[in-house]
Amino acid sequence: MEGEIGKPIALEAYEQLADSYSAQVEEKPHNAYYDRPAVLSLLPDLKGKRLLEAGCGPGIYLKEMTALGAEMPVGVDVSPRMLSHAKRRVGERARLYEVDLNRGLSLFEDESFDIVVSPLVLDYVYDWRMIFSEFNRVMAEGGTLIFSVEHPSSDYRLRSGESYFSVGRTELVWKGFDKLVLVPSYRRPLQEMLNPLIQAGFFLEKVLEPLPTEEFRESNRKEFDHLSTSPGFICFKARK
Repeated sequence: MEGEIGKPIALEAYEQLADSYSAQVEEKPHNAYYDRPAVLSLLPDLKGKRLLEAGCGPGIYLKEMTALGAEMPVGVDVSPRMLSHAKRRVGERARLYEVDLNRGLSLFEDESFDIVVSPLVLDYVYDWRMIFSEFNRVMAEGGTLIFSVEHPSSDYRLRSGESYFSVGRTELVWKGFDKLVLVPSYRRPLQEMLNPLIQAGFFLEKVLEPLPTEEFRESNRKEFDHLSTSPGFICFKARK
């Protein structure tokens, strides 16, 4: 299956989206007023901690986390164009590397980090057993893993006709940017999110199904009302 080997599943889509995505991400409601507040709320104290963002995109989380005290965090992403935007956004305050998470994190030694953050990225990784094992390997004992993905309930409703219980490729047209882009990803049931995490040696500390903020209401009332009663994303916090 594409994504296990060969070209990363969403690389072409994100290369097309990168410029428009980066321009909008600081105030785009689903990012700025929904996922980002939820993910940031799960962070421990960042001062003095070695931090990796696995899938840093245009660098908005790196910018936020350096403001919260992270010193020289590391960001990796598969998209060169996204990394160019991250470089412009964070400058010399972070180290950036082009990495395909589907191939692991061999660039980094064991126990290199205290915190790993991966917001809205793992939907593009096929083998979660592999990537959670890699997160565990590069993380120091007692380290924290925080990640968000599309909610399995939302994902299933958006793609009717597919089995909820399967792990497989799916596609969705993204609107709201400078062009329509077909974005492929992998969908999976809740058990295929949690079991690989536990099997990799993590202890689940918290599950957060976020609600949109009041700023979201002001930006898009219709979508605010929808997300206030129906889940879109889901966040997890785990400890090694």
